[in-house]
Amino acid sequence: MTNHVDRFHAALTVLAGHGHIKQRLIHAYEDNLVGINEDEMPVAMKQSFTELRSHMHSVVALNGEGPICASVRKMSCDEASECAALVVILFREISRLQDDTQASLPLTHGDEARVPPFLVKSG
Repeated sequence: MTNHVDRFHAALTVLAGHGHIKQRLIHAYEDNLVGINEDEMPVAMKQSFTELRSHMHSVVALNGEGPICASVRKMSCDEASECAALVVILFREISRLQDDTQASLPLTHGDEARVPPFLVKSG
C-alpha cells in the first residue's frame, strides 16, 4: 500500500502546481494513477477509485488523442475540480488506512521490547 500512498502523494503534488486545472489533472492522473488497478485498492476505496477511473476514461479518444486527455478536455472546469478533489479524498483515505495498519503493528514481543530492523545498527 505504501507504493499507492506515494503515487497519490505525487499526484497531489502535480495538482497543487501551476497551470490550468485540466492540464494538472491530466498529468497527475497519467503520470501517477493510471497504472493502479482497482483490485489493488483497499475495499473501502474501490468504489471511489473506480468512479475516478470512469470519469477519466469517459470519452472515446479521436485523432491520436488519448482517452484521458479526451475525457478531461470534455469536462467543465468544475468537473475537473471535482475529479481533483476526489484524488485528494482518496489520498486522505489511503494515508489513513496505512497509518491504521502501521499503528496496529506490535512493537513488543512477549515481555521484550522489539527494535524494528531498520533501527538495528549493522556492524
